[in-house]
Amino acid sequence: MSDTLHLPAETRERAGKGASRALRREGRVPAVVYGGNEEPLAIHVEEKLLNKLLGTGHFLNSIVEVEVGGKTVKTLPKDVAFHPVSSRPLHADFLRLTGNAKVHVAVPVIFANEEASPGLKRGGVLNIVRHELELICDADKIPDDISIDVAGFDLGDSIHISHVKLPAGSASAITDRDFTIATLVAPSGLRSAEGDTN
Repeated sequence: MSDTLHLPAETRERAGKGASRALRREGRVPAVVYGGNEEPLAIHVEEKLLNKLLGTGHFLNSIVEVEVGGKTVKTLPKDVAFHPVSSRPLHADFLRLTGNAKVHVAVPVIFANEEASPGLKRGGVLNIVRHELELICDADKIPDDISIDVAGFDLGDSIHISHVKLPAGSASAITDRDFTIATLVAPSGLRSAEGDTN
């Protein structure tokens, strides 16, 4: 589970392009907190602090407690807009979380026990089809990553979502098919050598 991140904020008095530009000149990033059957809350946050949280690598999969006006609002970051040239954050959207909320997140995949895979031992290559899994999780139980055990997989095998043991409180967001996450393929040198023998 990712650590809860903290982000102090202030309410925005004015909306619009001019007000947003003025905030950015002062090193602030306009943002909005929405959802939870409440009115959207227009805020602004410090750009340096937002960049620091973005640098954690798991910002979009973390609970972010936005502190505004002496109150703490539990949120999940939904989107950050960046400047196309400078890559500075221009705007951020946060989804307000309520009670036992379920959230839709993309969680990175990592592969374990590669040394126990006969296919990889013989020089095979792990061809990763999906680097992230889309999951529906309890808001307070978002996994940092999903580890997939490749022990026993040989050349030509595919790893599907049905092979993955998801943590408690998590389910695949894609339920209509048993999609492929990775395949074990022969390296191109081995494939061409096998082709020459025919």
